[in-house]
Amino acid sequence: MKAAHSPPALWKPRHWPFWAAAALVYSAGQLPYACEPAAGACFGLLYAALQPRRRAITRDNLRRCFPGETPREIRRLARAHFRALGRGFIETAMGWWRSDERLPPVAIEGLEHLEGALTRGRGALLLTGHFTALEIGARFISRKIPVGALYRPGDNPVLDHLMRQGRGRRTRIAIPRDNVRMLLHALADNIPVWYATDQGYTGKNSAQVPFFGNPAPTHLGLSRLAEASGAPVVPFFVRRLPGREGFRVMIEPPLTDFPGHDPVTDAQRVHQLLEQYIRMMPEQYLWSHDRFKDHPRGKPVRTPDPPQ
Repeated sequence: MKAAHSPPALWKPRHWPFWAAAALVYSAGQLPYACEPAAGACFGLLYAALQPRRRAITRDNLRRCFPGETPREIRRLARAHFRALGRGFIETAMGWWRSDERLPPVAIEGLEHLEGALTRGRGALLLTGHFTALEIGARFISRKIPVGALYRPGDNPVLDHLMRQGRGRRTRIAIPRDNVRMLLHALADNIPVWYATDQGYTGKNSAQVPFFGNPAPTHLGLSRLAEASGAPVVPFFVRRLPGREGFRVMIEPPLTDFPGHDPVTDAQRVHQLLEQYIRMMPEQYLWSHDRFKDHPRGKPVRTPDPPQ
């Protein structure tokens, strides 16, 4: 963690707690991988204890998406999520700062789908979701094919700096989420860029799209980007395997007939794919994010068109 290269403004006393937390996670990321499950669980449960709002959001999301589960099972899933989230913190440090030789074991399935998509010369939109192993999964792919990564400038300047630094070091290009021109240029240079649309977004170019049967505010930009760039949309997901077995990166064939006639219908198609993988590894999805934000008052709510 190259803290010495940080802007002086980030070293003001009010930022020291965040630097201390980052140093702790960085240090955990340098431990032998055998220590990671236990250390990650400790981080996650500590985070849950310090973040009552995130605990409430997690349980609310789980109740909405798994209405048939008992309260006891919802609590179990919530605890499992925070343990997975804590492991994700450490894996982020691994992905940003570990050498290739010290990364955990990984099996990559379907790399030929991405390689084939890139023969078109228009890059690829690596469609994924916010799972807790996402950061290290992108690092695994970058070892085979250098990829670009989007990032959302954060409210915390220290975390924002570390994210830009970490993703910039381990990917071919780091692109601010709202810099569409930079993203299109990367695709035109035949760079695959990973892209996720599954965080609550209520701004321009959004709609309420069913997610596990619940209306969820969703960004519709994927369809427009695919149309404007001609880039194929290639789904990829990362699964953390039990214990110390490592990871599995799963890359699917490019979506066919995408984009379709309606961006909302396209978004529903993406949600159905996400749901498939979430059910496969429910505790590893980012349930602590406020996925079901309300749309601003007066904003029209769109739903998918009926099948043609």
